[in-house]
Amino acid sequence: MLNDAKARSIAIQGALVFALVGFATLLVTTTIANLEARGIPIGFDFLTVPSRLVISESILPYVPRDPYYWAIVVGIANTILISTLVIVFSSIIGLILGIARLSSNPLASGTCKVWVEVARNTPPIVLLIFLYSLWWKVLPPIAQAANLAPGVYVSMRGLVMPAVTISLQSIEWGLVGLVGLLIGARLLRAFVVRRLSFLVLALLSASALGLWAAGASIQIDWPVFAGFGFRGGIALTPELSTILIGLTIYTSGFVAEIVRGGVLAIGKGQWDAGRSLGLSQTRILRLIIIPQTLRIVVPPLNSQYINVVKNSTLAIAVGYPDFLAVMNTTISKSSHAIEGLFIILGVYLALNLTLSAIANWYNRRIAIVER
Repeated sequence: MLNDAKARSIAIQGALVFALVGFATLLVTTTIANLEARGIPIGFDFLTVPSRLVISESILPYVPRDPYYWAIVVGIANTILISTLVIVFSSIIGLILGIARLSSNPLASGTCKVWVEVARNTPPIVLLIFLYSLWWKVLPPIAQAANLAPGVYVSMRGLVMPAVTISLQSIEWGLVGLVGLLIGARLLRAFVVRRLSFLVLALLSASALGLWAAGASIQIDWPVFAGFGFRGGIALTPELSTILIGLTIYTSGFVAEIVRGGVLAIGKGQWDAGRSLGLSQTRILRLIIIPQTLRIVVPPLNSQYINVVKNSTLAIAVGYPDFLAVMNTTISKSSHAIEGLFIILGVYLALNLTLSAIANWYNRRIAIVER
């Protein structure tokens, strides 16, 4: 048996698994015994107890008398909000920076290079603290808020902008009409329309007609200064704005380099083939280069998106109540440190695996199928 390589391999692997299970069992039983000896509660029953936590801002309704599990859900929603916004904005900005850095214009390429190098070589925590300090040293008080655009104000208390609300009289018919018109717009794109601008116009028209069919009324809530602050509109606090701007700047530098590398990986023959067809540089980039670049950049972009979720934990440095900040307070108040750590590990694992699954699905969708 010892001379059989396969049997020897199975025996070694079985011994390692047995040793691992035994070590895990010893660790768990010892931990439980020590906690019980010190009178520290064990279990997840605390999740249904009123939390009494104060969460300064959230996208979900929350009051301190809500149980711990709902406070954790609110923290997860805040983390998902930050991660989603950073991923979207950094992808758009990174795409522009990566392509502009390849420009023959020295001003454009040089400016993008400075952005990328500063973003990639600055620790994100330093960037966040620097941006957060600017809110109090550079921006005016709320009574003298700077008017950046109609209805858009920025001050020491954050950013305020108009809010758009849509009310529907007939949701069912509106959804039917909207879906039908979107399908029509897609068919129009497939058989008639060949330009992106026409596609966008068709989709906007379909959406507008669908809302009209639903009897929708669109109202704009303009922020108005009254008393000691603004009333109406949407308000972004300095904490939310800092973590959003800081992580977007930081991540866009890495996305730009990924995009630039993907574009450079496409052979020059593709550009020559596009020029031989009489296509402009912009159309060659949009119709030929970028579709091929996507097949190259999706895997490294997935890693950066996962880093965005992990970097969102730095929100605690500027006081934004993300999931980790809520869990830290929950552990301190409930004395359930081990259970809290398991929840933290499980939530971040689930978020990252979800991102990976989406990226893998898209990567398979755009992959070239060999026959």
